[in-house]
Amino acid sequence: MNAMIRVEEALKNILDAVSPLGLEKVNILDALGRVIGEDVYAGRAIPPKDNSAMDGYALRTGDTLGASEETPAILEVVEDIPAGSIPEKRIGPGQAARIMTGAPVPEGADAVVRMEDSRKEDGRVAIFVGAKVGQDIRRAGEDVQPGEKVISRGEVIRPAEVGMLAALGRSFISVHQRPLIAVVATGDELVDLDETPSPWKIVSSNSYSLAALVLDCDAMPLQIGIAKDRREDLIAKFRAAMRADLIVSSGGVSVGDYDLVKEVMKKEGNRMQFWRVAMKPGRPLAFGALGEVPIVGLPGNPVSSMVSFEQFIRPAILKMMGHANLFRRTVRARLGEDINKKSGIRHFIRARICREEDGYAVVTTGDQGSGILKSMVRANGLIILSEEVTKVRAGGMVTVQLLDDSLDRMTEPGY
Repeated sequence: MNAMIRVEEALKNILDAVSPLGLEKVNILDALGRVIGEDVYAGRAIPPKDNSAMDGYALRTGDTLGASEETPAILEVVEDIPAGSIPEKRIGPGQAARIMTGAPVPEGADAVVRMEDSRKEDGRVAIFVGAKVGQDIRRAGEDVQPGEKVISRGEVIRPAEVGMLAALGRSFISVHQRPLIAVVATGDELVDLDETPSPWKIVSSNSYSLAALVLDCDAMPLQIGIAKDRREDLIAKFRAAMRADLIVSSGGVSVGDYDLVKEVMKKEGNRMQFWRVAMKPGRPLAFGALGEVPIVGLPGNPVSSMVSFEQFIRPAILKMMGHANLFRRTVRARLGEDINKKSGIRHFIRARICREEDGYAVVTTGDQGSGILKSMVRANGLIILSEEVTKVRAGGMVTVQLLDDSLDRMTEPGY
């Protein structure tokens, strides 16, 4: 149990221990970004009736044959049809109805000519173009047919899906629940934000960076607070955390006399596993369960804690929320400096990646010490070097795991 295991094995153990949570009904705006737990079928056609795609005149195409600016077709205007109203008259030969965008097309009309191609006269309209059948008419059901499946279970609700649900008259839908993730920090050296640290104390930044990472997954953090390096205090904090769907602790999983998390996990829980993962940063990591609640003990160093969260906790949370795509995007990038490392350990190196004309370029963010939180602040990606790699030269290609969507945004439109 003390032997190091590979990242893939650690990840599999954690993902195997969690399952998608049950469903809850929420308002469609609250469903944004959530995974839908039901198939959505259209109860009616969209649009429900033929309607105008333009402000203009509904007419019979046969009345506009050969029409031009020099020889316009002159038609009698028999009705005005604002959007939202119901046509009252049928369009006969030599007639037209003034119609607004979205208004139902009256019977007898088979085209709409836009305002720009006409001139209104006293009770009549001059049409300057020959119309084609169906011109500027949105046909009933051309978007959605009655009974059509428009959203499938397992899809992520985006603004387009919210609009479709609104169009179908669905105000509530079933989505997977958001997990409650308990966050516990450990260590006598820690104080909370509201306390004034002495020169020998440090503020528990992990409590907040981990809670922020949970929020970034759209899950709900439950900040339990700081457990002192005493068994009874740690046990009390873990027991308070057991109402969550997953417990994440930081610190207390190494080999020191006061690293008590793994010891308490063995005593208090069942299905306990402890390992050291063959990765840097983040080698010490404990995994098990307290009762039926999975618990992951992350390292206490700020960078180790955040990098471990990205590799193990984020995918687990997303799985609990019903997502199919659990992992951060990776890209290949050209390295801007030499990197040396030992074999047998997978390295996750904090880095800054940017676009180039022919792809991506990446450089490290400086000192890679596991306590240098500034290196994470500057990073938008992690260079991943496999266990077998020992050296990469500047100019070589490396895999970079993206930590945010900054590469998806641009300073100028791409058109």
